[in-house]
Amino acid sequence: MTRVLFVDDDADVRDAYGQALGLAGFDVILARALIEAVDHLTPGFRGVVVTDIRMPGRDGFDMMERVHKVDPKIPVIVLTGEGDIPMAARAIKAGAFAFLEKPCPPAHLIALIKEAARVRQATLASRGAKMRLAVQATPVEPLSCTLPARMDMVERHLIEEELARCNGHVPSAAEALGLPRKALYDKMKRHEIAPAGFRLSYR
Repeated sequence: MTRVLFVDDDADVRDAYGQALGLAGFDVILARALIEAVDHLTPGFRGVVVTDIRMPGRDGFDMMERVHKVDPKIPVIVLTGEGDIPMAARAIKAGAFAFLEKPCPPAHLIALIKEAARVRQATLASRGAKMRLAVQATPVEPLSCTLPARMDMVERHLIEEELARCNGHVPSAAEALGLPRKALYDKMKRHEIAPAGFRLSYR
């Protein structure tokens, strides 16, 4: 079941869209602000985020930034009652999957969520396939290789494979792996992986 994290400070809007999405078969999580929403976000989040823009404190752009720090491939649909062309352009540039203005017919929002969910499912399936291939390709030494050690080898293999594919470009590799850029740099440091070597190899 596709999960929808719906973020809006207006209780009436949350309840109305939440009910419509629930009836459409989605697993709906309602949040009134970024601080309530972030606890539900993980790199393996199996769904779509729908967020308002104008909210007290952290707004929808902050919400998008936080979502994409967790996983750049989580689709974010912006739904706002105060939209204009510059705001729409800014949202799309920031990585929004779609930009909608209130009042938006629930059927239109549902159709977009289903489209975004298909994209998300394809992303997670691709990551799963890469992980399985990496596990199969990792040599196993039953007597000396503990599970944590093998997991480290798989992680290293995935990072090196993505860096090779991206010609050593770390931001592109981080996006493909669904990791925040800083997290990938930290992992590369731990595994002593130098991106420069991949750039030299693939020029």
